[in-house]
Amino acid sequence: MGTTPQYRRILLKLSGEALAGKQGYGIDPDVIAGIAAEVREVIDLGVEVALVIGGGNIFRGVAAASKGMDRASADYMGMLATVMNSLAMQDALEKVGVTTRVQSAIDMQQVAEPYIRRRAVRHLEKGRVVIFGAGTGNPYFTTDTAASLRAMEINAEVILKATKVDGVYSADPLKDKTAVKFPSLTYIDVLKKGLQVMDATAISLCMDNKLPIIVFDLNSRGNIRKVVLGEQIGTIVKGA
Repeated sequence: MGTTPQYRRILLKLSGEALAGKQGYGIDPDVIAGIAAEVREVIDLGVEVALVIGGGNIFRGVAAASKGMDRASADYMGMLATVMNSLAMQDALEKVGVTTRVQSAIDMQQVAEPYIRRRAVRHLEKGRVVIFGAGTGNPYFTTDTAASLRAMEINAEVILKATKVDGVYSADPLKDKTAVKFPSLTYIDVLKKGLQVMDATAISLCMDNKLPIIVFDLNSRGNIRKVVLGEQIGTIVKGA
């Protein structure tokens, strides 16, 4: 592994559940502090970092809709949950000396900047981390789709999708011992096999714009830095 970053600008996608740690709900201060320290290591390499965080540790719109709640209302609540996570991550990053801005797709001037693409890019150029909250601002779109969309808009070179397992498997490796890990996949493979990398809208967006996705294990310390430096960990999803 070299010491020269392979990417100049990245978008890191975290699930809300990742922030909950072992407690499964809410925000674990130790987990969020650990992620902030890892992001700091990447910033110190001169890499520009943007983040999109899900809201599943606080509220999941799809789950609420399945129990009879109006889907659009449930999704808006989920978007607010992502803003709560974004503010928590901002606090953790600033505690380790990383200047951070939260931009929300839903207007809430007291707590976050509005999402303005040119302003986001300017923040990145100045070495600030930008956290994109409230998804795309539209119901029926996941934070995976928001991550793909924002990555295109800021001209990120890769999406790093942090998960609980070390890549993409043919089945859930925690439940199926015969599950096989894929070192690399094409976008079409992911769509055809219905693999749970990101939802179909997010994958299609990345495919249309030739944006690679690297799926890796967030629980192993230093993995974000390893991916940025070009070490072959996890699974890479790219064109044929």
